Amino acid sequence: MSHTAHIPSHRKPRRSASKMALRAGVTGGVLSTLAVAGASGAASAAEPVTQTIELPTLTADLSSQVAQSADATQQAAANYQLQAERDEAFAKAADQAKKDQAEAEKKAEAKKKAEAAAKAKAEREAAEKAASRSSERTTLSASTGSASTVSAPASGSVASVISFLKAQVGDAYVMGGTGPSSWDCSGLVQAAFKQAGVDLPRTSQEQSTAGTSVSLSSVQVGDILYWGGAGSAYHVGVYIGNGQYLDAANPSKGVVIQDLSGYPASGAVRVL
Repeated sequence: MSHTAHIPSHRKPRRSASKMALRAGVTGGVLSTLAVAGASGAASAAEPVTQTIELPTLTADLSSQVAQSADATQQAAANYQLQAERDEAFAKAADQAKKDQAEAEKKAEAKKKAEAAAKAKAEREAAEKAASRSSERTTLSASTGSASTVSAPASGSVASVISFLKAQVGDAYVMGGTGPSSWDCSGLVQAAFKQAGVDLPRTSQEQSTAGTSVSLSSVQVGDILYWGGAGSAYHVGVYIGNGQYLDAANPSKGVVIQDLSGYPASGAVRVL
C-alpha cells in the first residue's frame, strides 16, 4: 500500500462523457434561450427608439398636409370673395345700365314731345302768316296801285316789300346798282325782300329759283317774276297786284311800275 493511500483525495470525481454532454446541451440550450431572450429584449428595447425616430417624420407630413389644407381653404375663400365682388359689380353695372336706359328713353320721349310741340307751333305760325299774307295781298290787289293807298306795313310782311319798292319808283337803273338811289333789277328785288327779313341771292339767275315755283295764273302780290328760264333768268321784278309789276327796267326807264300784259313774264316764285 502506498504511503499516501490513507490520505483522502481532493480531486473531484471524473464526470462521465454522457453527463458532460448532457450538461453542455443544457448549457447550450440555456445560452440559446438567453440569446433569444436577449435578442428579443434588444428588439423590444430598440422598438421605442424606432418609433421616436419615425414620429417627427409623421408629424412633419401631417403639418404639411394641414398647411396645404389651410392654404387651399384660404384660396377657396379668396375665390369665393372675388366671385362675390364680381357678381356685385355686375349687378351694379346692370342696374346702372337699366337706369341709364330709362333716363335715355325719358329724354328721347321728352325730346319727341318738344319736337312735336315745336312742329305744331311752326305749323300754326305758318298758317297764321299765310292768312296774314293772303289778307295783305287782297288789300293790295284792291288798291289803285298808289303808294298812298297802302296802309302802314308791318315789318316782315308782303306789305313792307311792296312799300319799299314803291318808294324807289323814279330811281335810276345802273348795272350792278344796289341802292340807295340807283339799282339794277336783282339789286332792287334783293333790297326789297330784305325789309321783310328774307336774304335773297344777288343775281337774277339765283333769285328765279330761290322760292317755291308758282304758275303765272295763280301769281299773288309779292311774288317774284322772272324772264328767261328758271336758273338762267336775265331779268326779275315783283308782282304788285292788278296785273302790274315793279322793276328796275333799264337805263332809259329806271325803276317803274308796268303792266304785265305788255311784257309777260316767263315764270314766278314765292318766298313769302
